[in-house]
This record gives sequence, structure tokens and C-alpha cells, in this order.
Amino acid sequence: MTVRVLALVGSLRAGSHNRQLAEAAVKHAPGHVDVEIHAGLAEIPFYNEDIDVEGSVPEAATALREAVSRADALLLVSPEYNGTIPAVLKNAIDWLSRPYGTGAITGKPVAVIGTAFGSYGGVWAQDEARKSAGVAGGAVLEEARLSVPGSVTRFAETHPADDEEVATGLLDVLGQLAAKASA
Repeated sequence: MTVRVLALVGSLRAGSHNRQLAEAAVKHAPGHVDVEIHAGLAEIPFYNEDIDVEGSVPEAATALREAVSRADALLLVSPEYNGTIPAVLKNAIDWLSRPYGTGAITGKPVAVIGTAFGSYGGVWAQDEARKSAGVAGGAVLEEARLSVPGSVTRFAETHPADDEEVATGLLDVLGQLAAKASA
């Protein structure tokens, strides 16, 4: 059985190292795991209950909810912006949490990874993403972690997919996600 993992990337920048980390997850996924990177987070308006009503839900938010519903697990890829989670990723979690208790993220296995320039690889933001996803109803895998420090220099000339340590870490995280999704 193939496990479908949907990756949500918290950086919108074209040359984002976190986007590249998600691409590395696609490349290094075990044979029974299919990782898809969701496009379209930039088009989702900030969560507002006034527009989260039948007939008014923005198309991009509906597409996100449907993609997450089809997935077996979520991989959140988070950079660190001013010590915390990027707004675009938090907004996606907010949309996925509604309706509360039955949103698309409810019960879905979730792992959080990321890379950042600092010496800790963005762990504060990743911890915040885990917290938010858990409060939203996701089944967060606390032990499935990959925080890659020094992104600007480490990936200046090397794509994360070509970094042996990153590849090994991704295999571990994706393996844990697949096991949880298959349980």
C-alpha cells in the first residue's frame, strides 16, 4: 500500500531552501511513500469565519482541504521567521482546523521539518508548528524531526537532496509518518 504524504511549505520564496527540502523529501521518499508538494498556499486568504461558510469558501482553501483529505499524512516544512512559524503555514493550519473537531487535519499524522540560517535550524518555528497542528487536531509525531542549521551556507552550492545527512533524516521522518499512517 502506498502512503500519500502531502507537504506544505511555509516559505513562498522561489529559491527557498525549505522548498528544496520538500523537493528532497519527494526524491528520497521510501518506495511505499509518495510525497506531493502542495502549491497554492499563497492564494489562500487569511482565515476568517465570515468567508468560511458554504458557498463562500475561497477556492484555494477548498483545494487545500481536499488535498489534505486525500492524503494519509502531512509533512509541514517550516522556516523560522522572527523566531516563529511563518504566517502562510499558520494560516493553512487554521483553514485545515475548521470545522473544529472535524477539519481535514483532524487525526491526520503530522511531522514537521525545516531548515534555517541559524545554528539550530529553526527549531522554535518547528516547535510552534507542532503545537499549532496538534491543537488543530493533527496527530503530531513529536519524535519525527529534522532541523537543518546553516541553510544559507550549507545549501549555497548543494541542493538538500544531495546532502547525505538530509537524505538519511528524511528517510527516518517519512518512515515514521508512513508507519503511523498505516497503523
